[in-house]
Amino acid sequence: MSNPVFSNSDVFGEPRRTGAPQGARGGTATAPNPYSQYGTAGQAPMGADQLGAMYDAPSATPADTKRLTYDDVIIKTGGLLALLVVVAAATFMLAPGLVWVGLIGGLVLGLVNAFKKNPSPFLITAYAVFQGMFVGGISFVFNGYEGIVFQAIIGTVSVFAGSLFLFKTGKIQVTPKFTRFLMMALIGYALFSLINLVLVWTDALGGFGMRNGWLGIAVGAFAIVLGIMSLMVDFDFIKRGVEEGIPAKFAWTAAFGLIVTLVWLYTEILRLLAIINIFSGD
Repeated sequence: MSNPVFSNSDVFGEPRRTGAPQGARGGTATAPNPYSQYGTAGQAPMGADQLGAMYDAPSATPADTKRLTYDDVIIKTGGLLALLVVVAAATFMLAPGLVWVGLIGGLVLGLVNAFKKNPSPFLITAYAVFQGMFVGGISFVFNGYEGIVFQAIIGTVSVFAGSLFLFKTGKIQVTPKFTRFLMMALIGYALFSLINLVLVWTDALGGFGMRNGWLGIAVGAFAIVLGIMSLMVDFDFIKRGVEEGIPAKFAWTAAFGLIVTLVWLYTEILRLLAIINIFSGD
């Protein structure tokens, strides 16, 4: 279970086999006309000047053919992150109570966007707004620990940069075995978090529930490792999308997927730092 934003996508998912040409199945394949680009019956052929201009023209780039590029992903991701940070800052200072609105709205729009076949810039932008409310509100809650929010921001940026470096240099390869381990680990972590949440909400356990002391620190560190692995898989999905020449509109999907992982990573780092502060103060 890698990032569902990418794994549920028809274009970012694993390559699919295509059917063989008709002639390979026993049918009759019609040979292409090598001169069809210069004109067909009833049409005037291109002149020497036109052919010369075509020959001298530069090769088409991915941007010219409306295919996905890394620049597309960077621009969309940067824009959404900037919007999220502005909303988070406003929520933190003016209306931290909007954390619940952001949590519910982000959850609903996250599921909607994750399972849409075609990206909706409006819905993805709205998701960033709700996530900004959630991030601002949850940061306000944890702000009682001096400097923790700034530390979590620096930690998230550092983890993202380190993950990108490891991926670009090939230090860690995203293989099917890597992805399977991540899937099983995320399922196990999700079940643990759900049980822990129920125990906290029902007052069976106080504070962070089972995530206290050394166990809480170990679980938090494990979650951050899962976040790093998730970023690796996200980068791999984007790389394959660019190499396979998928439509440029899916830059919105790529940006959305990265935002999902980064927000989760930030909240995990924030929680880990809070547990460390509590544990060290005992």
